[in-house]
Amino acid sequence: MVDDHELWERFRGRDANAFEAFYRDNAGRLCAYLRQIVGNAQAAEDVMQETFTQIWKSPNGFRPELGSLRGYLFGIGRKRATEWWRKQGRVPEEQGEKCKEGTIEATASFLAVGDAFSRLAEEQRSLLWLREVEGQSYAELAVILQVPVGTVKSRLFAAREELRRIWRSSGSSARSEK
Repeated sequence: MVDDHELWERFRGRDANAFEAFYRDNAGRLCAYLRQIVGNAQAAEDVMQETFTQIWKSPNGFRPELGSLRGYLFGIGRKRATEWWRKQGRVPEEQGEKCKEGTIEATASFLAVGDAFSRLAEEQRSLLWLREVEGQSYAELAVILQVPVGTVKSRLFAAREELRRIWRSSGSSARSEK
């Protein structure tokens, strides 16, 4: 197994096979993460492609002592998604109100969780996704977000508490409607 530093050096040396393997291993996860940020499958795929293109064209910024190559990839993706929102002339929170593809066929519990998750601010939604779904470490999150590890922990705590608050308020209003 190749470590991140060696893999990065292979990218810098224009090893297309190494880059293709990295792409195959990470494209699906990155695209799912970006869908949570931009709220649109096609836009997420476009942002994902731009992210990988940036790494291939300019393989200069990765520093293995600061975190993993995957963390670096997700950090670039996050920045690209932010740029996408700026180009749209909207703020990310607006997308939380839109219906997501496939929710019609989802179960009631899935809808409830998705609804609660979509009510979170984009930063909280993104942070929880990276930690809970992608399994990023606190150190990797610190690199992606460019903040200290302690800040990552406090933001995660706040995001989880907000999700609990939303979940509880949704549950109590659903019960009162019955």
